[in-house]
Amino acid sequence: MTATSKTDQKAALDIASWLFNVVTSVGIILVNKALMATYGFSFATTLTGLHFGTTTLLTTFLTWLGYIQPSQLPWPDLLKFVLFANFSIVGMNVSLMWNSVGFYQIAKLSMIPVSCLLEVVLDNVRYSRDTKLSILLVLAGVAVCTVTDVSVNLNGFLAAAIAVWSTALQQYYVHYLQRKYSLGSFNLLAHTAPVQAASLLLVGPFLDYWFTNQRVDAYNFSFVSLFFLILSCSIAVGTNLSQFICIGRFTAVSFQVLGHMKTILVLVLGFTFFGKEGLNLQVVLGMLIAILGMIWYGNASSKPGGKERRSLSIPITKSQKLSLSETNESGEKV
Repeated sequence: MTATSKTDQKAALDIASWLFNVVTSVGIILVNKALMATYGFSFATTLTGLHFGTTTLLTTFLTWLGYIQPSQLPWPDLLKFVLFANFSIVGMNVSLMWNSVGFYQIAKLSMIPVSCLLEVVLDNVRYSRDTKLSILLVLAGVAVCTVTDVSVNLNGFLAAAIAVWSTALQQYYVHYLQRKYSLGSFNLLAHTAPVQAASLLLVGPFLDYWFTNQRVDAYNFSFVSLFFLILSCSIAVGTNLSQFICIGRFTAVSFQVLGHMKTILVLVLGFTFFGKEGLNLQVVLGMLIAILGMIWYGNASSKPGGKERRSLSIPITKSQKLSLSETNESGEKV
């Protein structure tokens, strides 16, 4: 296979990975919005546990069929990952409960600079001036179209800080574990999903009772709400897998920056299907700024020196290094 055909194949797989993540992520947000807002199933932590439970069933079935090969992930690394991931889920829910929507959005935006900091400190990544400016433009655009009222208290600030750092660490760890242990996306998901499912289903009902003052076992299912619950769990399998695929192929920062395209799509589809309340010139302008920033980031980070890893924090063999150089983001050096 020639170098040109390899480049074209990688570009096609990159686009397919992003589309897979965007479609499943936007889809699950819209389905969950209907499930929670329309049918009153407001048990977010328990729902996430059911998502990982469904993912566990699929990975177990695929392992039994032989499609997922046996692999090793030491318990200390697995537990650290699950700890970061679960604190991220619970922290986000608590942050939304204790803070205004505006501050919640600001907290989500701050994940990008935190992820950048982790890459700079832990992986010795260096960004070009254009890459940094493009990230700032994305942040500004998303802030313009999503941040409205901003109020915060000490408890809310602490919850947001825990959510931001745990989310950034969880996403960094996805890329880190895949590189360190040569794990594919399905392999990593097969290791992490069962532990996340068990822990979230154990504590989820109690946390949801604290959040909503309602018991999940008292919820009265209808045929339609049960259908939306099953649909949500089914789409979540793709969402979980696509996140691991995208972060594995790229980095946590790229996943965060380009991932804000999902924020724009959710806004557009929300205005389309749930009414145009809140749609104004400021929102439209913010969307356009964010999209321009994403295009600029994609161009700037793919240029030589746009985003460069000077050295790796993980010892790798010569053969692993050659393999990594073929799969890393364009313009990122190993």
